[in-house]
Amino acid sequence: MYEKDTITSIHGDPFDGIALTDQKFSYDEVKLLAPVMPGKIIAAGLNYISHARELKMELPKEPLVFLKPSSSVLDPFDAIIRPVQSSRVDYEAELAVVIGKKCKNVSPEEAGGYVLGFTCLNDVTARDLQAKESQWTRAKGFDTFCPIGPWVETQYDWRNKRIRAILNGELKQDANTDDFIHPVEKLISYISAVMTLNPGDVVATGTASGIGPMSAGDTIQIEIEGIGILQNTVADQQV
Repeated sequence: MYEKDTITSIHGDPFDGIALTDQKFSYDEVKLLAPVMPGKIIAAGLNYISHARELKMELPKEPLVFLKPSSSVLDPFDAIIRPVQSSRVDYEAELAVVIGKKCKNVSPEEAGGYVLGFTCLNDVTARDLQAKESQWTRAKGFDTFCPIGPWVETQYDWRNKRIRAILNGELKQDANTDDFIHPVEKLISYISAVMTLNPGDVVATGTASGIGPMSAGDTIQIEIEGIGILQNTVADQQV
């Protein structure tokens, strides 16, 4: 558990219950791993009004969802690898929902009771490959294409929160979650009507306007008000 730059070791896991130990570490003493290893990552496309306008697309009447493989998960501070198959790899700043308990056919009114918490996510996308294909699995599914972290905030109201992408110190995306087309509870309800959501699964809620490319040597930060900063470097694949 993280609090005031101190990390306390725990017994158990957040899905079945935890107990704090007496072991404490400073933030600088530890390496942060992805705070969750989801069985699946379900992402919402085109879920910000500003992004739809940027792309000159009509607002979707229903959520547009797709899957990212769990093998794409990347730890905070590790390197996003630009694959040789792509000449343009983009950042996408997103709020991510971590599911806390098994969830199937829930209503929007019930959905909040199935959430463990929220974290930052970068829905890295090979934009040139996405433009080639009607299915986005390849464009969004490469290893390292889903940085998650730095931790899960369990006491969090997702409404009216600022979300930013900062590339090499320059602000690129600056949005507010009140710009969502489909709110968190609707996304969970909609997805749970299709597939069972299990503890640890992640729902990525979409990105705002301002998406853009990353180059080798860059540093990308995803910052969400009330959660923290997810930071990663960028490197080219070595062949």
